[in-house]
Amino acid sequence: MTFDPKIIEDSFAVAKPIAADVANKFYEILWTDYPQSKALFANANMAKQKVALMNSLALVVDHIRDAEWLTDYLYKLGERHAPYGTQPEHFDWVGTSLLKTFAHFFGDDWTDELQQNWLEAYQAIAGLMLPGLRDGQKDDVRETA
Repeated sequence: MTFDPKIIEDSFAVAKPIAADVANKFYEILWTDYPQSKALFANANMAKQKVALMNSLALVVDHIRDAEWLTDYLYKLGERHAPYGTQPEHFDWVGTSLLKTFAHFFGDDWTDELQQNWLEAYQAIAGLMLPGLRDGQKDDVRETA
């Protein structure tokens, strides 16, 4: 990982107190920029989904220095996304939307350095989730065959 964990921790500490607003803006951006993504949440309880998003982000940031924990947690998180129809390209949509959300709330404090750190952190997160997603998709195929 090439990002600075302290930058991720410090910046997320700013987002935590406004977690509900961050989650609302994230889904607004996701659904505006990628309207096809809304179908993925057709059966979701969005109030719970928004809390789950922010709780997962908080857990990841809280363990950002623990590679073993992150690898295990994010693999399982990726695996849990398979039954929802998540595809690898959706990770790009989420990453772009997440960075746009943070940029919205940070305003002028959203520096190139902060954006680059979050981009690299998100790429690491997605990279750890993808194997779980792919394995979960294989399991789904076997169950329906």
